[in-house]
Amino acid sequence: MSTRLRRPSIIRQLSITVLLIAFQAYLGYSLLHGQYGLKGQEQLRQDIVELEAERALLNTQVDDLRHHLSLLDPARLDPDLITELARSQLSMAHENEILVSVAQN
Repeated sequence: MSTRLRRPSIIRQLSITVLLIAFQAYLGYSLLHGQYGLKGQEQLRQDIVELEAERALLNTQVDDLRHHLSLLDPARLDPDLITELARSQLSMAHENEILVSVAQN
């Protein structure tokens, strides 16, 4: 009994080669231009710097608000602060006082 070996088709070999080269080209493109590629990492670093600056600004605002809130603590109220807040919110003044209005932006 004779055995016949089949030679692999050249078209099949070429198609596999072309497919693998196309896949490598896609990976190379993704390495450079993908969301997490080299250029994408630069954008992520810039975003991190911007967000850290924004976080620092928000932290200072939070600290200012906490300080202002601590001044209104019932355990240690400042009578001058209460008078100042009441007068500014109610638009009241004594007869012998001079009012100076400052526009706030």
